[in-house]
Amino acid sequence: MWNDIIFAQPKFFWLFLMLPLLAAWYIFVFNKRHPTLQLSTIDGLVGKKNSRYYLQHLPFVVRCLALSMMFAALARPQSSTRSENIYTEGIDIVLALDISSSMLAQDFKPDRLQAAKDIGTQFVADRITDRIGLVVFAGESFTQCPLTTDRVTLVNLMKDVECGMIEDGTAIGNGLATSVSRLKDSKSVSRVVILLTDGVNNRGEVAPITAAEIAKTYGIRVYTIGVGTIGTAPYPVMTAWGVQMQQVPVEIDEEMLRQIAQMTNGKYFRATNNAKLLDIYKEINQLEKAKVEVDSLTHLKEEFVPYALLALAFLLLEIVLRWTVLRRLP
Repeated sequence: MWNDIIFAQPKFFWLFLMLPLLAAWYIFVFNKRHPTLQLSTIDGLVGKKNSRYYLQHLPFVVRCLALSMMFAALARPQSSTRSENIYTEGIDIVLALDISSSMLAQDFKPDRLQAAKDIGTQFVADRITDRIGLVVFAGESFTQCPLTTDRVTLVNLMKDVECGMIEDGTAIGNGLATSVSRLKDSKSVSRVVILLTDGVNNRGEVAPITAAEIAKTYGIRVYTIGVGTIGTAPYPVMTAWGVQMQQVPVEIDEEMLRQIAQMTNGKYFRATNNAKLLDIYKEINQLEKAKVEVDSLTHLKEEFVPYALLALAFLLLEIVLRWTVLRRLP
């Protein structure tokens, strides 16, 4: 809500052009009232100028101020008060995060899992009006955080996610099915799953395509993200000499992830580094906008009274000055 001053009849501002003409007329009349007289010397006529001499033009100045206030009042100043009622309809989003051991590969910095958590945290911070939940999966899946608007709790639970929390493997179907179960009863106008994985489905009781069909049935859109560089990636391997980095092949079932996205009216993305993953989340952030409705109502209030009162006050002041302290004798 804010206030502003507008003028309903701005054409009356043209009247201000009269003020320079009045000033010229006043100077002309003033000089005509005081004719010049040629003298050989003015030594006997020069005296000290008192305050009355300097104030003799004050009534004219006050009259100009009175006319200015009158012109402003005629222009009809109005205060504009606008009120807005904003209604938002948030989106329900579940982040399905792969926490299998392959997410420790270091083609992302510091590794795939930590990069996914850090960039996912930034995504959560940008979704102010949405409810967001977190599902993690490896050889099985579970809900790390149900749908919530509590950003602090969600971020803290996301930070606690680590590889090895559950049996190893990649149960993409189970992860997607668990995410759908968190959203199927939601009343939100838009329900979304963002599924991030770096592998091929090799575990679980639910096939990924079956889970996608269930998501489609409930009108849930799925964005799939495959993370991993092209070719091979450095992966920490325990050897007799301690942990050593070895190059392992990157295998992502892109065709399956692409099919899941197409079936649910979503989109498939491939992230090969931190910057690309960040760009993907930014794109999803733009694709999934909350519905915002704004009802705006403007109230106008006439504000000419103060200007009219000032004009009256200046006129009265001019009369008082002319008939009292600055009264001119014939």
